[in-house]
Amino acid sequence: MIQEDDVFEALSNVIDPELGLDFVELGLVYGVEIDGSKVGITFTLTTPACPIGPQVSEQMQEFVGELPGVTEVTPNMVFTPAWTPDKMSEDAKFALGY
Repeated sequence: MIQEDDVFEALSNVIDPELGLDFVELGLVYGVEIDGSKVGITFTLTTPACPIGPQVSEQMQEFVGELPGVTEVTPNMVFTPAWTPDKMSEDAKFALGY
């Protein structure tokens, strides 16, 4: 059975190239939904104009798709609610000087 913690651990390999931190620490992953062997990921970007959306979706499919039992990964990019720096982990805030 696929565990949410394992999915988040896999998503920690998805790095924002500009900030050098992972999407989980940055608070960009809004949710994970597991339905049998299928995993849905709701995420956002720091700004709607950020050009890395397709790259991020591909990385999510790659890293989460490598988990045992996963047959399908569906990333869903949203912009509501809007991302703000307060969504970051304390470690990410420290690393970026917040």
